[in-house]
Amino acid sequence: MSGIYDVIIVGAGPAGLAAAIYTGRARLETLLLEKALPGGQILLADWIENYPGFAEGVGTFPLMDAFRAQAERFGAKIEVDEIADLQQGEGPLWKLVGRDKTYQTRTVIVATGAAHRHLEVPGEAELTGRGVSFCATCDGAFFRDKLVSVVGGGSWALTEALFLTKFARLVKLIHRRQGFRAEKILRERVRNHEKIELVLDTVVDTVNGKDKLESLSLRNVKTGEAWDESMDGLFVSIGMLPNTGFLGSLLELNEWGEIVVRKKMATSQPGIYAAGDVTDACSNQVAIASGGGVEAALAVDEYITDLD
Repeated sequence: MSGIYDVIIVGAGPAGLAAAIYTGRARLETLLLEKALPGGQILLADWIENYPGFAEGVGTFPLMDAFRAQAERFGAKIEVDEIADLQQGEGPLWKLVGRDKTYQTRTVIVATGAAHRHLEVPGEAELTGRGVSFCATCDGAFFRDKLVSVVGGGSWALTEALFLTKFARLVKLIHRRQGFRAEKILRERVRNHEKIELVLDTVVDTVNGKDKLESLSLRNVKTGEAWDESMDGLFVSIGMLPNTGFLGSLLELNEWGEIVVRKKMATSQPGIYAAGDVTDACSNQVAIASGGGVEAALAVDEYITDLD
């Protein structure tokens, strides 16, 4: 068991890294735990257009690397470990059980983000990595001059579809409704793009193929019409599932599994705060996640001052 930290931040995406910058600068003994590469889900995109301060946009890897370097400059310690359990420790302490160690801390900031939702239809799991993907930036180049589809209606889905036009012969954007929830500028770009075809009021019933994706079984939800359509690639972009499995019933969650946060990003347990996509107070935007991390860090500093 390691020493006692002032704060342990679980997750090194934009929210966690932003929190670490502020807790480190406040001279709090800060440990940032990440199960993989610091940066989080945003690294699945290659470029951000709307992060403040970058008129021409910014690459995700350089941006997150700058976050990490700034947090380390202020003294935050970053380690690779995956937390399996969060428990009440002795007195006001919290105990986090990882793969390699058990940690003790006075406060916790949960910034574990979210993972991609799946369609949960036959063939999706079997053909993932063989035509089915959840990341256009990661896999788009494999589909040069191919016919691909994107399922979803939010900003991320439309961004994925636009990105795929760099490679694919044609992108079919499949959405179960007529209207999109995405930002207006993305809706305009998609509707005006010559390489994007809209397939609306439609769902995917089955993903078909033996060794690789061959076709999709589609169904119009209004008319009931069903048909198969040949397809080389399927990119699923239907939202995220919050990474809260390690919490058990410790914290209050909403119906979507997001951590319910109150004023100053406080959770239902004293000394535990949450920020970013894992909460009910974030709109899957890097700027909002970062701001939530800052708010949580300021609350931690205040909480520890009151303890002392």
